[in-house]
Amino acid sequence: MKQLASYNLMEDRTRECPFPYFQAIRHEAPVYFMAELDAWYVSRYEDVRYVKKHPELFSNNIYEFGVQRGTSRDIAESYRTEHGWARVSTLQRTDPPVHSKYRKLINHAFTVKRIRAMTPYVETVVNDLIDAFIDHGECDFVRDFAIPLPCTVIADQLGVPRDKIWQLKEWSDAMLAPGGGFVDGDEALKCAKLVVQAQRFFASVIEERRREPRDDIISDLAHAVVVDEPGGDERGLDMHELQDLLDQLLTGGNETTTNAIGSALMLLLQRPGTMERMRDDPKLKRNFIEESLRFETPVIHLWRVVTKDTELGGVQLPKGASLALGYASANRDEAVFEDGETFDIARRRAGAHLAFGSGPHHCPGAALARQEMFSTFTIVLNRLQNIRLKDPGDAFEHVPSSFLRGLKQLDIAFDVRNRAPYKPGASAY
Repeated sequence: MKQLASYNLMEDRTRECPFPYFQAIRHEAPVYFMAELDAWYVSRYEDVRYVKKHPELFSNNIYEFGVQRGTSRDIAESYRTEHGWARVSTLQRTDPPVHSKYRKLINHAFTVKRIRAMTPYVETVVNDLIDAFIDHGECDFVRDFAIPLPCTVIADQLGVPRDKIWQLKEWSDAMLAPGGGFVDGDEALKCAKLVVQAQRFFASVIEERRREPRDDIISDLAHAVVVDEPGGDERGLDMHELQDLLDQLLTGGNETTTNAIGSALMLLLQRPGTMERMRDDPKLKRNFIEESLRFETPVIHLWRVVTKDTELGGVQLPKGASLALGYASANRDEAVFEDGETFDIARRRAGAHLAFGSGPHHCPGAALARQEMFSTFTIVLNRLQNIRLKDPGDAFEHVPSSFLRGLKQLDIAFDVRNRAPYKPGASAY
């Protein structure tokens, strides 16, 4: 345990590269009390899978079971409750059957069949973004591409005008930042004010869609009905439920995909020759997407709470204890991924990663995220070449967060390989 004591996930050095810490946890104490998170860290693949299979022992509903949330988040939640719509638990902080009740409302929007049909549309968005910077020979790939791609797609799916995408990004960041552990009270209050601003915007759109529905997700939700108990009456969703669902669709629909796309290009830039290898063998692209999600998991961990005294990984856990399910650690577990600390685009079973979770809480937008990533690298590798860091000494700094992993920026230079838009209709599925 001496080695573990030298790490702290909230310190910059460890936060920037947490993987030696996670590897030490897997080897020394697979279920480890991480004091900086005030939670037990579940680091191994099979233990994470076990927790996810047993919601009766390890619940998503951390609020009901009294898990402490931290001062910054409390400040943000208090302001939201007083000035907007208080948080209720719909998708993320519920277990079946409550989770299932809400999940079925959005499943149809993210089926593989529907995402496959969206391929030409996604390719058009990718090409449009590249067109905006291709003549410059350089760009900040995060700001100029990895952020606006998923923001544009989720805006279109929700039914929000595209001129709002940077506002959506600001709102999304504000929704997530207080839980990341790196904002103080004043910053948390600023975030809360932005969240309430977002809520008021979405409330106006919801009311508009109730009067005049369109072919978009907000219209679907505004007119959706649920049944709370078997045999019960149908009812529409109230504004608290609608706000919570849109909160999760917005943050889940852009933040993690942005992080995944930026990290994937970073991995290529760190490994000369890998882009050419994929150009020579396009079949490697799908596996590259999975391996990049495994190796640079965009959501480091998510929370559960112990519902009754139980044991996990040989450790006795009391009722009410917090767990952090370490997806980034599990995805490098040597017991599942041979030589897991090595990035290998030809890795067998790379898709067994847990970057999108598993079971009932498997990310509903996983198919869309994969398509956005697949279209990105299919088209980028066709249209750009000699892609390189603008500053060879780039340190690849990440946005401060205890549970998300994404680059602040990624300044690149490149040569033009194909100036014309490339639309091969290449589905990830």
